[in-house]
Parts: sequence; C-alpha cells; structure tokens
Amino acid sequence: MYQYILSIHIIFVVCWMAGLFYMVRLFIYHTEAQAKPEPDRTILSKQFEIMESKLWWIITTPSMYIVILAGATMLHLVPAWFQQGWMHIKLAFVIGLIIYHFICQKKMMQMRKGIYTWTSTQLRLWNELATLFLFAIVFLVVLKSALNWVFGVVGIFAIGIVLMMAVKIYKRFREKK
Repeated sequence: MYQYILSIHIIFVVCWMAGLFYMVRLFIYHTEAQAKPEPDRTILSKQFEIMESKLWWIITTPSMYIVILAGATMLHLVPAWFQQGWMHIKLAFVIGLIIYHFICQKKMMQMRKGIYTWTSTQLRLWNELATLFLFAIVFLVVLKSALNWVFGVVGIFAIGIVLMMAVKIYKRFREKK
C-alpha cells in the first residue's frame, strides 16, 4: 500500500512543480504583453488569462492537494518519520512551497484585474524560488542527514546565486537585442 501512495505522491509532485514553473512563465509573457500595442495587448491578455486559469484550476492546484493528501497518508502509515529532524525541515520547505503556490494564485487574480506589480525580471527571479524549494525538498528526502543538510543548504544558496546571476545575464542579453 505504501509504495502505491509514494508513487502517487511523486507523480503529483512532478505535476504540481511543472504547473508552478509554467504558471510563472505565463505570468512573464502576460506581463510582457502589456507593452504591446492594441489590439495585441488585449488579445494576448485574454489568451493568457484562459491559459493561466486552466493550468491553475485543472492541473496545478488539484496536484498540490493530491501531494498533500498522499504525503499525509504516508506520514500516517509511518509515524516514526515525525521523530526525524530531516522530516521537520522538509515539511517547513513544503509549507514554504504551499505559500509560494498561493502567492502565485494571488498574482494570477491581480493580473486578471489588470494589476501588474512585478516586472518580467522580478517574475523570472520568483520562478527560481520554486527551483530552490524543489532542490531543498529532494535533497532532504534523499539524504536524510543533518550533516548533509548543512552542505545542502550551502549548495542551495550557491545554486540560488547562480540562478539569479543567470537571470540577470539573460536580461542584459535580451536588452541588447
């Protein structure tokens, strides 16, 4: 039984993360569409709203709830995991990812109302935060060690810095075109 629940958990983590990554990519395109002349801006905005809504409500949010349900079921089946430090840290990152999810939902609702508070560069950096959550969670689950966790944190920050630098370099490259 546990292996089936674990399989479902992993499959829907992939679906949830894919939805989060693609959603923020749509936000970037949606934001950049605001610089287009009419009628292109209106046409693109309406299309992005449809795409964002379908992605969010059909794939991303249901996947999140299935991940949470499957994870809770696994913790119920193996309650000893609550005694392990790596699980506490992992759950803290999962809570961070859930908060990230609902901030993305808020951004989607704002854009639907014509409120664009973040630039496309800020959204690109925001997208990398989900990558950091993913790295942290996977390393914790695989390594399950406090010492390795310290090295993992250093690695996550290093990856974060590299990703942010890559976004900045990409922005400069785009601006030169």
